[in-house]
Amino acid sequence: MGSSGVRRVAFASSAGNAVELYDFLLYGTASALVFDKLFFPSFDERIGTLLSLATFGVGFLARPLGGVVIGHFGDRVGRRAMLVVTLTVTGVCTALIGVLPTYSSVGLLAPVLLVLLRLVQGFFLGGEQGGATLMVVEHAPPDRAGWYGSWTFLGSPLGLLLASAAMSLSVSASGEDFLDWGWRVPFLVSLVLVGVGLYVRLSVQESPVFRETRAKGETVRLPIAEVLRGHWRRVLLGAGVNFGFNMFIFVLATFAASYGTKQLGMPRSVLLNATLVGSFAQAVAILVFARLSDRVGRLPVMLGGAGFLAVFAFPLFWLLDTRQPGLVVLAMVIGFAGSAAIFGPMPAYYAELFGPKIRYTGVSVSYQLGAVLGGGLSPVVAAALLGLTADHASWPVSLYLVGGALVSGLCVVAIGETISGRARRPEPAER
Repeated sequence: MGSSGVRRVAFASSAGNAVELYDFLLYGTASALVFDKLFFPSFDERIGTLLSLATFGVGFLARPLGGVVIGHFGDRVGRRAMLVVTLTVTGVCTALIGVLPTYSSVGLLAPVLLVLLRLVQGFFLGGEQGGATLMVVEHAPPDRAGWYGSWTFLGSPLGLLLASAAMSLSVSASGEDFLDWGWRVPFLVSLVLVGVGLYVRLSVQESPVFRETRAKGETVRLPIAEVLRGHWRRVLLGAGVNFGFNMFIFVLATFAASYGTKQLGMPRSVLLNATLVGSFAQAVAILVFARLSDRVGRLPVMLGGAGFLAVFAFPLFWLLDTRQPGLVVLAMVIGFAGSAAIFGPMPAYYAELFGPKIRYTGVSVSYQLGAVLGGGLSPVVAAALLGLTADHASWPVSLYLVGGALVSGLCVVAIGETISGRARRPEPAER
């Protein structure tokens, strides 16, 4: 496939992933800003916040299972078909959240329905990211797998950017009615985005690597069994790499909004706009670090990213605690952009950990285990750590982030380099 064809596949995967991440991350923003008031109003404010953030984490619990089930069919039936299913179901769940009755209308049924939809949403997202990255990496030339693969993960900051922008616009447009109806609008907009994502995603062909594997009759009957039997060590180490990153990014993208509004008393708009600018900075940095990893290798770039997560854990909160809008934006820009050093190369990195026959399952399970242990729990753990000291100091949260960064760094070192020297230095063209 020519470079234009690879770019088309990369764009399709990025667009679809952006829509899915919009759906998933929009929930995180709402859980930090409004769900405690709408679905858990009978609790103390701090307990209500904890419960609201816990429902955000529930979505992560289903992601490894989704990775196993959808990865199974992705390795046997095909990458493309599964990506259409995941995008559709996730979008429908998001729209349904937008029409849910609140606690004041139906009592306990409201949070039950919220958690149920979040579980289904998380299940299907668990099979999305692995498949989306493989569609691109398996179409791309080896020496540019990092570059093209990173286009998929542009969906994460772009999805967060869309979610933050939609919520910010809704806050401005609805004003005092935000808690009545304004919060629902960004969830309902998901149906439009899903339609666009499906149109783009259906325009690309199946992965050539999967087509070749199926043509040779090399598909595996039970991919998860082979993954656990022969590749469990790489699954666990790969999960560890994602553990610290997810811990950091969801404290930054979700907990920081709650911390800024409830602990520091800043307006919602300041945190939402800072997240918006930070998401854009991460999108640019993802491309830079991914291309760098094609040239010098995944190991040095991702190890540097893990180091950044540890070093910036304390300055992040020092900047937030100033309550100065400019410094809050700076904190978000540095945090999002620096974390891209470990995030940008990840699509190619995970694909290089597993062979084609079990790659969808291996990538999905490994990546999602790290996501659930790191990202799913981090906003709740951070909120709980904030209550350890009488003055609600942030240093326990920073120490928590440093611990996660160390786990990621050690796992990157244990795995070692995944990209071959030949892939980094392709043969010169014939004259």
